[in-house]
Amino acid sequence: MALIPSPHEAFPVPPPDTFIEPPKVIIPPCDPWPRPYYFEDGLRKVHPYHFTYNTYCKERWRGREILDIFASEFRDRPVEYYENAILTGAVTLNGQPIPSPRTIVKNGDIISHTLHRHEPPVTAQPIGIIHEDSALIVINKPAGVPVHPAGRYNYNSIIEILRAGRGYTFNPLPCNRLDRLTSGVMFIGKHRAAAEDMSQQIRDRSVKKEYITRVVGEFPAGDVVCDQPILQISPKLGLNRVRANGKEARTVFRRLAYYPPTGGEGQGQGQEGKDGGAEEEEEEGGKGAKGGDDGMAWKRLRGYSIVRCFPLTGRTHQLRVHLQYLGHPISNDPIYCNQRVFGPSLGRGEADSDNDEDIMTRLARMGKEDVAEAVAYHDEMVDEYNKRKAEKMTGEVCEVCYTPLYSDPGVHELGIYLHAKRYACEDGKWDYETPLPEWALPPPGMEGPVEATMETDPLAANLAQLGLEDKPAVSSIPNVSGVPNVSSTPNVPSLPSNGTNDTAAAG
Repeated sequence: MALIPSPHEAFPVPPPDTFIEPPKVIIPPCDPWPRPYYFEDGLRKVHPYHFTYNTYCKERWRGREILDIFASEFRDRPVEYYENAILTGAVTLNGQPIPSPRTIVKNGDIISHTLHRHEPPVTAQPIGIIHEDSALIVINKPAGVPVHPAGRYNYNSIIEILRAGRGYTFNPLPCNRLDRLTSGVMFIGKHRAAAEDMSQQIRDRSVKKEYITRVVGEFPAGDVVCDQPILQISPKLGLNRVRANGKEARTVFRRLAYYPPTGGEGQGQGQEGKDGGAEEEEEEGGKGAKGGDDGMAWKRLRGYSIVRCFPLTGRTHQLRVHLQYLGHPISNDPIYCNQRVFGPSLGRGEADSDNDEDIMTRLARMGKEDVAEAVAYHDEMVDEYNKRKAEKMTGEVCEVCYTPLYSDPGVHELGIYLHAKRYACEDGKWDYETPLPEWALPPPGMEGPVEATMETDPLAANLAQLGLEDKPAVSSIPNVSGVPNVSSTPNVPSLPSNGTNDTAAAG
């Protein structure tokens, strides 16, 4: 068959696609192995090393100046450091030097920041193993160690510590999250299928969670319900508060034990008596705000309570915020039990935003000019010791990068009295639990429970009787006068399902 020329014009061939180079990034200088750990004074420390952060422009960064982003989003270093880093090329945009600190960041941009990284120390306490099989590791997370690398922490994280102990190729996959300051039950998948299965169980609201905590004062007996919504006030400072326009949040509390103050007011109580009162009594001569001439604002002691918590939702800092609102904050919480931030009432029953700016300003000073201490540290000798030991700027700088250096954290800064004690599958297939943490045991010379009791089990609360099943979100907050909006009913046995739908720890 002969080929016949076509009378039609040649079929148009489209021009080749123009290849657009992706934004350039800075390759991190190294990934040291073994990890540069060393141990000192009961702490796991990391030798400083060079590191490069690469991040795409977040939506809230679009159209903003590069220096403004660093100054408002990060509090690790002063604004002068970030301005110098931009001008000297330590911070780049799409792999290129930035002409000015006022350069506008656009959608799709990649910001790279190379620095001499100084990680904070964490506890040297090993990660406890509750259960392990071919798919999962159930761990008892130590307080003070973050789960993922974030902020100032990288190798001092649960993921990297596990990898360091099991080999470079081991890829631990967390199935739930706990705040850095919180200890307790965590699930680590050994492979993706196992991690996704456990994560899905938690998302499907088929897992009941119990936390245990130690709070200021005598917590009420019976079922105590707090259903106030929670709003994130400052992501930078990690501050959340009760607000009418916040997200729905519900928690059931049951008291395990109450230990009254012993040995007089602030005298002879030792370590176990360091939980001060959340309320201040006015003294004659106007000394109430200062707690007397010595300026110790937590002199009016009321002992402390061990409280079991059943979060029905999973808002960030939910337990910490609800307990503060009820007037019984966690005894050593550096944020929500901090009188220097919230004043003598410690935020009891507060649901308005009138003083948010003042609170954020005072909170931002903690750990820099001030020591981030909770109201619990009332004893004069202990208080002075903690001030000397607490993590704060030393006035010295790194010889390599001239970054201001922090002192080692004190023991009281490595965690708070909040522990994820138990995770249980609703249909009974599995149930993992830890013993009571040491701080929840009876103090010397006192009697009290040394393990959880059936009658105080918050998971046994009857949610229907408490009016908590299928409850709609709270739309407003009534006026608070004296006692916050809570309910207290007798204990009633039942086994409800957990309404938690967030893998974040409620604490």
